[in-house]
Amino acid sequence: MDSSNLELNAVIQILICALTAGWIIKYIYTSRRQRQYDEAISNAHKCQPVRSTLSNKWPLGLDLLKKQYDAFNERRLFAFQAQHLAPLDATVAIWLFGQQGWFTTDSKNIEYINATRFEDYGLGSRRDGCLPFLGEGIFCQDGPAWKHSREVLRRQFARIQYNDLSAFEDHVDTFVSTFADAKGIVDVQPACFRFTLSTTTALLFGEPIDDLGDTMTKEFGDAFDDASEKTALRLRLADLCFLYNPSSYKASCDVVRKYADHFISKAIKCRGESGEKEAFARYPFIIDMYNEVGDVQRVRDQLINVLLAGRDTTACMMSWAIFMLVRHPEKLAKLRDEIYAVSEGKTTFTRNHLVKMPYLKAVINETLRLYPQIPVNVRIALKTTWLPRGGGADGEQPILIRKGQGVGFSTYHMHRRKEIYGEDANDFRPERWMTGELSEVGSGFMPFHSGPRICLGKDFAFTEASYAIARFVQAYPELRLPDGVEALPVGLEPQSLTIVVSSADGCKVLLN
Repeated sequence: MDSSNLELNAVIQILICALTAGWIIKYIYTSRRQRQYDEAISNAHKCQPVRSTLSNKWPLGLDLLKKQYDAFNERRLFAFQAQHLAPLDATVAIWLFGQQGWFTTDSKNIEYINATRFEDYGLGSRRDGCLPFLGEGIFCQDGPAWKHSREVLRRQFARIQYNDLSAFEDHVDTFVSTFADAKGIVDVQPACFRFTLSTTTALLFGEPIDDLGDTMTKEFGDAFDDASEKTALRLRLADLCFLYNPSSYKASCDVVRKYADHFISKAIKCRGESGEKEAFARYPFIIDMYNEVGDVQRVRDQLINVLLAGRDTTACMMSWAIFMLVRHPEKLAKLRDEIYAVSEGKTTFTRNHLVKMPYLKAVINETLRLYPQIPVNVRIALKTTWLPRGGGADGEQPILIRKGQGVGFSTYHMHRRKEIYGEDANDFRPERWMTGELSEVGSGFMPFHSGPRICLGKDFAFTEASYAIARFVQAYPELRLPDGVEALPVGLEPQSLTIVVSSADGCKVLLN
């Protein structure tokens, strides 16, 4: 080897050593700065060590994962979690794979995560888990992109929330008449999902998906269900979500996108042929979104995001409400009396009718309390921050949350805390919303999330569910629980958990 090559090799080796040394020095310096910053935050807010830790017996906490996996397969994950969390504080430390994370059902801590210290937290692995299905939509975004998406969507929901109930009438009529000739036991839950799919696609696409016919509606619905379920499995894998990416998942996502693109193309074609005014009258959601972002893919991603929120969550709200009412016939009778008194036998309702049904509102609030639309969630600390409770000898002192640590929070379990809702927190009692006892519940009740990410469509969803439930109860005065169907204690019924929580056994009722 000549001297020039030797010199070149020497230079390369020196550069490699210099870069390596530089990286090590930077790592040590950054780590030191981070430790100093962590210490400063901890001292400033008088953070204390957490009082409760969820203990594990196997290395890396694998036994905790195994138990949760078994409970999930047994369709009793939340009941299992409630049993193990009961002896502990509302905020606990969890060690998995050698890393510390947190889990909380404390309303004040959850308020800090979602509102008070909102800017301190991000989506973390949730973005990667949802991206194949939801794309660059609002549920996969943080920061400026999320803020822009939210403003565009907020304008849409502001436009529709003052409409009368006529937009729901045909869909509600179809939902109610589905069972007109039913004999024996029927399952209401699938009809709830068909109903909300129809109303939400009508809102987003300008016409309901079922206008395309039974075959195409089923293809779309099946693909949407499959994509939602597989996305939920990817979310549970967190940073390892890339390990679960079956070809069937891609196929289902492609079907959903195909149908969304179909309606977007119709809207853009209508604008070209009939003008802006006509197109906006027929496809307001799509046209306004397209004018704002100017990109078909981004419009499609936002449509799928809102469709996921609008269909699944409202369908579960309706199904759980009926599920609870038939198991509490005295509550059902009270609601039926109210509906008859206000409607005077009419089947066309207005918003004013619904306003005059406080017990209906209480029933839905109680349903959302026990079965919130997004039962669990996770946020990742973007910088070192703190939560106001969980530390010290009394568990009431602040705790330090280091940059990169995940904080899971459960609205499902928070809504069942006896410190907030009393000794009967696990019971279905709509009356609690009418007595004034929950007038100061505040952040202890967050059925539509809270803070800057609070659901934009909550008024739409609440109105839609209220109208459909009232008409359903009105149409079937003999609605009841079938003989032989076991009425298990609230929370112990088999549950299916995807992004939302639904009854694993459906909602079986007798109508006649």
